[in-house]
Amino acid sequence: MSTPIQRRVESLVSEDPEMRDAVQTVLDTAVDGEVQWVEVREDISSGQWGRLIEQGVLEDGEAGFELADRDAVEEALSDDDEETDIPEVEGESASWTMYDKGAALATGGFFIGYTYAPVRDLVGGAVDTVLGPLQATLPFYTVVMVIAVFTGLYSTLLRANLMDMDRMAAYQERMQEIQDRRKEAKERGDDEALQQIQEEQMDAMGDQLGMFKEQFRPMVWIMFFTIPAFLWMYWKVGIRGAASHGEFSNIVLPLIGEVTWTAAVVGPIQTWIVWYFLCSMAFTQLVQKGLNVKMSPT
Repeated sequence: MSTPIQRRVESLVSEDPEMRDAVQTVLDTAVDGEVQWVEVREDISSGQWGRLIEQGVLEDGEAGFELADRDAVEEALSDDDEETDIPEVEGESASWTMYDKGAALATGGFFIGYTYAPVRDLVGGAVDTVLGPLQATLPFYTVVMVIAVFTGLYSTLLRANLMDMDRMAAYQERMQEIQDRRKEAKERGDDEALQQIQEEQMDAMGDQLGMFKEQFRPMVWIMFFTIPAFLWMYWKVGIRGAASHGEFSNIVLPLIGEVTWTAAVVGPIQTWIVWYFLCSMAFTQLVQKGLNVKMSPT
């Protein structure tokens, strides 16, 4: 738990980065904890000296001023050295390439296929040139498993390569540090510190928006590849009164028994959707474990 002196030094350095050198100068100059203005006036300004006295970092000593708590001051500067800054998040034009935006636009078009049959038929027929031969030789439940394996593989690789986990970790650490400081300031009733922390939170909100864009970028590519496969399954089994494009044997699900692919098994959710998501979640975990890829910042 930080002491009042430590928090005051941290606040001074946070408000004015030049105060860090001023505090360090006082630390280096102090003999037996005491320092006089004439000893440091060439290196720090009178305003910085006055702020140290005003905040209680320096107090009256026998021959000059002494550090109120040298250990706390050193700890505050040490924490400042170790503090992780939030990396700047570049604008959308820099982080989103022309290909990213094209994938986002195409993904939006694919979504129309869920409600507009011509788009669904177009996408389903195109994907069927690839998956149709596979479905002709394997049971449909096996084809769905194969789709789930590839979904888990490219989802993991895209997120690992397009998401900056170090940047996310730095941002989360910084936000946690701000929240901790806000809580401590509330407990001691420090309105000035609360005002400063609130300004830092407002600045962090802009970074939060940038981080959201960075996180959404791999999701665009994942949906770009996943939705066509999903539409193919939708088109293949023929739901909502549409004709199916093949003959499919029933599947036996645990606790449910034998059901058709279009039967509602979890509320309105049909069998093929439940089976796909079960396979997808299982295989995605296996792929992440097998490739030793972490999907969250540490």
